[in-house]
Amino acid sequence: MRYNSISFKSTGYFSSIINDYLVQDEVLKPFYSEYPNIENFKKIIEEKLQQSINRLVLVDDLKVQYVEASIKKAPEVFNNIELLADRNTFTITTGHQLCLYTGPLYFIYKIVSVINLCKQLKAAYPNYNFVPIYWMASEDHDFAEVNHFNFKGKKIQWNTKQIGAVGRFNLSGLEGVFDEFSGLLGDYNENTTFLRQLFQKSYLQQDTLAKATRVLVHELFQSEGLVIVDGDRRALKKSMIPAFKEELTNSASSTLIEKTNVALGKHYKIQVNPREINLFYLDDDLRARIISNENGYVVNETDLQFSKDEMIQLLESKPEKFSPNVVLRPLYQETILPNLAYIGGGGELAYWFQLKSVFEHFDVPFPGLLLRNSAAVLDNHQTKLFQQLEIDLEQLFMPEVDLIKILVKEGSSIDFELSEERAEITASYEKLKAKAAAIDVTLVPHFEARLAKHLNDLEASGKKLMRAEKRNNKELINKIAELKKSLFPNSGLQERTDNFSSIYYNYGSQFMNPLFENFSLPTDQFSVLMDEH
Repeated sequence: MRYNSISFKSTGYFSSIINDYLVQDEVLKPFYSEYPNIENFKKIIEEKLQQSINRLVLVDDLKVQYVEASIKKAPEVFNNIELLADRNTFTITTGHQLCLYTGPLYFIYKIVSVINLCKQLKAAYPNYNFVPIYWMASEDHDFAEVNHFNFKGKKIQWNTKQIGAVGRFNLSGLEGVFDEFSGLLGDYNENTTFLRQLFQKSYLQQDTLAKATRVLVHELFQSEGLVIVDGDRRALKKSMIPAFKEELTNSASSTLIEKTNVALGKHYKIQVNPREINLFYLDDDLRARIISNENGYVVNETDLQFSKDEMIQLLESKPEKFSPNVVLRPLYQETILPNLAYIGGGGELAYWFQLKSVFEHFDVPFPGLLLRNSAAVLDNHQTKLFQQLEIDLEQLFMPEVDLIKILVKEGSSIDFELSEERAEITASYEKLKAKAAAIDVTLVPHFEARLAKHLNDLEASGKKLMRAEKRNNKELINKIAELKKSLFPNSGLQERTDNFSSIYYNYGSQFMNPLFENFSLPTDQFSVLMDEH
């Protein structure tokens, strides 16, 4: 595939806070530590070396996590897990929900971004080791966001009445999802066989969604040494007891973030608003907010209630019962991992900018923040349409109506603005206004109003001519519509809707090669890959 790129800003799909971050605008600098250029990782490493991390607990529990998912033969992965015991080993992390069959394409792009950055850092800092991490959002309870994926323009959905943390869901009902997906895959060949077997091994041979997701992602990236972390673990949460205790008793994070929000909110839209207590109570079939009251604490929408002493005692004896929300989850990650940088999408980075003061309060180094790589992949047919239209990348990302207008104008000899006619009418009315002013100056507004009406009528006539010309260019307009619909589903980026299977279906494992070859960080470029064969 041929590699092209366009700036994130030029696509029109990225927020002002992200565009400002990429150019290191002064306004944002108070809200992060080091901008993670490769050369700045020296400072990030030195700061992380000062943090006390229980590496042995991390290594031991990761080994258990893999054994529980029946993953035994993965030398690249297990070697990286062992390396985490060495103080000269660091991690680069991304996180994502447990979306069915990976969900949208950018899930894949996140992980490739992490893996490639580790390689870049190893080349720049050979005395250190860098391990790519995928943090599973196994404690998330928004099932509607993870229960589907899109293949060939069709939404494939898993329906279940289970509630609570999605990582603990059993996989009942996924047999029907597999049958639907298998039917859409059609004929058996190397690519469709792999996709079927991957689904079966992941979702039909495991007992929870967390284990299924681990197996799925492991199958795709084990050769790159990707280590998958499930934070829903007692052993790991023990490290968070002091921070969770302060959250329960002092609401420290809420106060700090509210102050940050005032400063950040002067320039950008605020992504998240903190709760008084940013912790959930976690149990089987339950993940509900912990709320303080005059008697201690209650668990939202349940009969559970605790005195202050009872809640602290529960935290110290069963830390696994406590689940951080979006505000404290990053702190949890950075407390237990020797992590240098977090790679995420625009929305994720926007809420990370709200958290620096929380990290400072708990004396945990704030990681470098990197916008993940993004891409659009044009298959052979889409590439041919793009070439036939003879447009550039900026035009490709334009709204469809604007692109149609531009191309129709370029192919026509008609001036749809009717510039000559506008000039003639305006000149005529200027003469009339001069004559009117000589007779009675109060007549001038009348002629100005008549001019405005005539110019409006002229504009309407230009639009009518444009509609007629569009009817004469049906083939052109159909090509534009076809390309935009397939590459920008629902007027959004391909990577936010289509599943990786839609591309793997055509290209197999070769789909990953141009990603590994071309993705690097940091970058201000959106990748466009075109199949020209």
